[in-house]
Amino acid sequence: MLVLKTIAETRSACARFRAAGKTLGLVPTMGSLHEGHLSLVRAAQASCGAVAVSIFVNPTQFGPHEDFAAYPRSLEEDCRILEAAGVDLVFAPSSEEMYPEGASTFVEVAGLSDRLDGASRPGHFRGVATVVAKLFHIFSPERAFFGQKDAAQVAVLRKMVRDLQFPVGMEVCPTVREPDGLALSSRNRNLSGEERRLALVLSRALRGVQQQFQEGERDSCRLIAEALRVVQEEPTVRLDYCRIVDADTLVDVADVSHGALVAVAAYVGTTRLIDNLLI
Repeated sequence: MLVLKTIAETRSACARFRAAGKTLGLVPTMGSLHEGHLSLVRAAQASCGAVAVSIFVNPTQFGPHEDFAAYPRSLEEDCRILEAAGVDLVFAPSSEEMYPEGASTFVEVAGLSDRLDGASRPGHFRGVATVVAKLFHIFSPERAFFGQKDAAQVAVLRKMVRDLQFPVGMEVCPTVREPDGLALSSRNRNLSGEERRLALVLSRALRGVQQQFQEGERDSCRLIAEALRVVQEEPTVRLDYCRIVDADTLVDVADVSHGALVAVAAYVGTTRLIDNLLI
């Protein structure tokens, strides 16, 4: 497995894959890998001749009072995991490599970037779109693989791909959960034992919505009320948002008869967690 630090080396390696007739699948990550990331790797391996993983904690998607410094980093362990999984290439650049001195160009998906997490974290999706556009430019992958847990990010990046006409297929893979329902996240490592127990209220709230939907409820207000009722069972969990939106536009929908995204975000202790459900 190649572990590369520079854009030039990575472009050369990708050119060799293409020269060998291999399609390239890219799995962008911020490291601190878990089974959710590995599910993306396996999906990429199933449809691509070569698989690359980027590991980069992107500073431009963190606000001034967010957890950039505390975000878990474990590059050596991540590389061991990826080598055992059969990944072909890991790109682990420095911030200076990705954002040279004086860099002032950003990609912003207007409208979508201000919804859900974008409303709570101004500038977050500008940073996400910018770094993923850079990665697409560096790798020129045929396919890129993302997790459904980051549903708002997926919507923003799909719009970016369409608008900027990137020749890349966006593949979205199901959220991977612990047996008790907790969505896998690198931030789960920051939870204490009690906080992890409290965090289960997010998946319970989504299951409550799903049950109401399966029983025939289609009114978004009533479905949200059920989710809020469940979240209130853990009063120390601080809700950021609970919304039912169109999965592509992230605009609120009043009726879910034609499908919708139920999205929730909350602080458990100092750790912000997100989860969602497609109905």
